[in-house]
Amino acid sequence: MLTSLSDLPRRKTSGPKLAVLTAYDYPTARMLDDAGVDLILVGDSLGMVVLGLPDTTGVTMDMMIHHTAAVCRGVKRAPIIADMPFASYRTPAEALANAQRLMEAGASAVKLEGGVSMRPQIRAIIAAGIPFVGHIGMLPQSVKEEGGYKKKGKTSEQIDRLIADAQALDEAGAVAMVLESIVPEVATQITGLVKASTIGIGAGSGTDGQVLVTPDLLGSFPWFRPPFAKPHADVAGETLRAVNEYIAEVRG
Repeated sequence: MLTSLSDLPRRKTSGPKLAVLTAYDYPTARMLDDAGVDLILVGDSLGMVVLGLPDTTGVTMDMMIHHTAAVCRGVKRAPIIADMPFASYRTPAEALANAQRLMEAGASAVKLEGGVSMRPQIRAIIAAGIPFVGHIGMLPQSVKEEGGYKKKGKTSEQIDRLIADAQALDEAGAVAMVLESIVPEVATQITGLVKASTIGIGAGSGTDGQVLVTPDLLGSFPWFRPPFAKPHADVAGETLRAVNEYIAEVRG
């Protein structure tokens, strides 16, 4: 079990692979920490699986701070990564100010989407002593610009861009980077090129770790499940069973 971000380089070289899950509230965070997950991500995916928004772009800094603080109250051991939401890092100064707000809420590190184009913002965050996690490949905050969720790394141009983004994050000093919806062979190649730990989601098994949205793992959000997410429980089904049983008891 990971207890410090400083353990990441050793885990990259010696294993085992990192098991990462999302949390948005106190009880879930406490259970994940007790279970022994290596890292907990307070993802802006909360926009969809908690708040019912159509995508992540409606998530605000105030929302992220609210949920990050709740998660931090439930965790004693695992490092907590907090997402920087859409439009919260348009300039280096804005990125730094908002990263500091998330750290004040209790986060261990912050994450934002993008590579080469985000170097000034990333450098400002790292220069202030804030641990940083990158995110490349399919970028959920850009879903409206790209017209949907699309796999990355299918063309030589995309592969070159992904490698350039990964190397930019690595050179800036990222402790880890999420590789989302990337062709598995390309994600494996990137993993071998960078010092930072790679955490895959929909990017094959060749990364240094994996992250899942916890409601996808638990089957607690039945209305949508990405094709790469294997549910290990049926919380939605069990919830409906319990509620129907309760209703029957009350009504006699």
